[in-house]
Amino acid sequence: MPAATATISASSTPASKIEQSIRKKHKKHFGFTIDDHDKDLDSLTHGRSQDDIPGIVVPIVAITLLTVFGAPVLIVALILYFSFSRSRALHRTVRMMVEKGQPVPEALLNPPPAQRQRSDVRRGVVLTMIGIGVTVFLGAASEWDGGAWTLGLIPFLIGVGYLLVWKLDTKKDNPPPLP
Repeated sequence: MPAATATISASSTPASKIEQSIRKKHKKHFGFTIDDHDKDLDSLTHGRSQDDIPGIVVPIVAITLLTVFGAPVLIVALILYFSFSRSRALHRTVRMMVEKGQPVPEALLNPPPAQRQRSDVRRGVVLTMIGIGVTVFLGAASEWDGGAWTLGLIPFLIGVGYLLVWKLDTKKDNPPPLP
């Protein structure tokens, strides 16, 4: 009699009741059992299964997070490092010049700002050609029906505007000849 009470009390736990009801429904609906050991039921009774997350997922997630969040930090760190090393080399050069008694040029300490020439001609030509290409492509693709080809007019007209600005600036920069 004591053995019977031990089995009754062991089978009366909530997890074992859930397991028994799932097994009954499984047998009732499907009518056959391939394996008596069910991993899903073990995860209910014994906590989380070890095979829930494959081992390859953790390195993939780590690499992805490092790439997404680490790459910008790395780029900023490299920019700061190279600017620091450049200024350190400049200071080293100035110190050596002062130690040897040579004058330090003003341009070395305060370099003039770099001025890029405006390339309105290049921008104008590139945008004009892109506009013509997009217009011809969209017109040929739709057999010139509809108005899709007109989207190419936007970069075309922007390019023409750049060419016009270039032409007007060159006329203003060149003074008229003396009579």
